[in-house]
Amino acid sequence: MTEPFDFERELVALIPHMRAFARGLCRDAVLADDLAQDALLRAWRRQETFKPGTNMRGWVFMIVRNQFFSLKRRAWRSVALDPEVAAQTLVCAPSAEHVLELDDVRRALARLPDHQREAVILVGAGELSYQEVAELTGVHIGTVKSRVCRARLALTEMLSDGAVVGDVDGMGQGLGALLEGLQQALAA
Repeated sequence: MTEPFDFERELVALIPHMRAFARGLCRDAVLADDLAQDALLRAWRRQETFKPGTNMRGWVFMIVRNQFFSLKRRAWRSVALDPEVAAQTLVCAPSAEHVLELDDVRRALARLPDHQREAVILVGAGELSYQEVAELTGVHIGTVKSRVCRARLALTEMLSDGAVVGDVDGMGQGLGALLEGLQQALAA
């Protein structure tokens, strides 16, 4: 006998994945957490539109993605943070080697075009299939494969030649799953 579908339990289990995907899209930890929270609220309010038995992860990621693009459309109205103020409020991360490696991956991801970064995060950290990403983004599966391949090649090149010196954004931490996936892909 199969267990009845529990929307709340399934949605709560996806929160870390939503946050990681949002961070990959936004490249700003605070903004990404806000985005994930907004998407979570939207998913909760629209739970009647979800069909049990379908891909809930894909459904939730579509909400995060749509929220991100809505945010981008409204972004022209926002005022940028003063760099001097930001420099005075920055916090140094611990100097552990793995934190530095993750930071390199974060900076390399930030240099990718949006469509490549989105594809590699959905496949790597989001653990979605190429077909699921194609459906989610509305492009052909071949386009998804191409974007992921190009993103992985660009990341490999940037990470191997040390091209990610200096922080180009404030995305923060939270991409451990993506780092593991990329390390596996690089080892293959």
